[in-house]
Amino acid sequence: MSDDKTRTPIWNLLRSRSVEPAAAAPAEAAVPAGLRIATAYAWRFLVVAAAVGVVVWLVIQFKLLVIPLLVAILITALVWPALSWLLRHRVPRWAAIVLTLVGTIAIVSGLVWLVAWQVSSEFSAVRDRVVVAVDELRGFLVGIGVSQAEIDGYIDQGLALLQEESGTLMSGALAVGTTVGHLAAGLLLTLFALICILADGGGIWRWAVRLFPKGARTAVDTAARNGWRTVINYARTQLLVATIDAVGIGIGAFALSVPLAIPIAVMVFLGSFVPLVGAILTGAVAVFIALVYNGPLIAIAMLAVVLAVQQLESHVLQPILMGSAVKVHPLAVVMVVAGGSMIAGIPGALFAVPLAAFVNVVAVTLSSGSWRTGEPLHGDLIWDTVPKSIGPVRPNPATGAPTATRPSDPSKGTAL
Repeated sequence: MSDDKTRTPIWNLLRSRSVEPAAAAPAEAAVPAGLRIATAYAWRFLVVAAAVGVVVWLVIQFKLLVIPLLVAILITALVWPALSWLLRHRVPRWAAIVLTLVGTIAIVSGLVWLVAWQVSSEFSAVRDRVVVAVDELRGFLVGIGVSQAEIDGYIDQGLALLQEESGTLMSGALAVGTTVGHLAAGLLLTLFALICILADGGGIWRWAVRLFPKGARTAVDTAARNGWRTVINYARTQLLVATIDAVGIGIGAFALSVPLAIPIAVMVFLGSFVPLVGAILTGAVAVFIALVYNGPLIAIAMLAVVLAVQQLESHVLQPILMGSAVKVHPLAVVMVVAGGSMIAGIPGALFAVPLAAFVNVVAVTLSSGSWRTGEPLHGDLIWDTVPKSIGPVRPNPATGAPTATRPSDPSKGTAL
């Protein structure tokens, strides 16, 4: 077989073709290696960006279906610990679902009733305080040199503008009516999707996995389950954070005699589900209400309460209550929330962080190959544990100075 005469014509043909690329090598070599690598990354990036753009476009087109589904999934993650607890205590699944739904609806209805009760009971006082605030503002403007005639002129211009734009306001009212109809349909769709997910979420997911090729089903199933556990962990974390912030700021507002303390607490609770950004905005609204109705001294005290509650929640209660829970990095939170709000407004800001965390865990699971071995995820995640695990302090062999070593398992405490 080593003799050339014993080689077949096919072998000779393959050998002749194998040297053809060498002839074309000079043309390829004329392109710098850096440019070849950059173009290889560029066209792949363009393909990925186009795919992401198509997905975002489809989501925007079907937002009336996608948003209720995402809301149902997020609510499922919030109530999943309670449902799991009932199932572990041998409560029938249908009864556990009914108790979970009834309890959730009762809590939401109770919060709405408390807000409506306090607003109705303090409406007259708030109205009188608004009149006083307007008079104080008028006096302040007169004191800095604005004449009463100019103030009345500005008011007349505002009323004239409202009359001129009455057609626009009417069309806006019709748009609000349409939005209310969409909201009612979305609530019904959310409730229906929530019941279906709680009743047969496993069956729905098994059907979804069968849409993928057989060779990819194990990877898809493992990666998605890791991501789902991360979303549950995230939802539990945000629920505790929202409760702590709402109770603390609400009690502070009540102690300082700030009006509408219960609506402020509910607003803080809802706003805390948008990490970092929501707490800042709702806290600023609480301080503004205190400034308008109680004056600058009470507003400063309210600001101190907001800062104290947020610092207590971040540095004391979170490590105690959620020592193994994940905490998204603040830079990632700001960037993701800003991008989500730019794309989809308030729903985008609400779902941006859990969606980013889910996608990140899925990507790390697939790229690291942990879906084959079942090992915990290692690094490359956009969050860190709260608090960080610090290894024993040992002397540095080179300098002799004490050095804190990292634990042997860097993934301990990250997403389940």
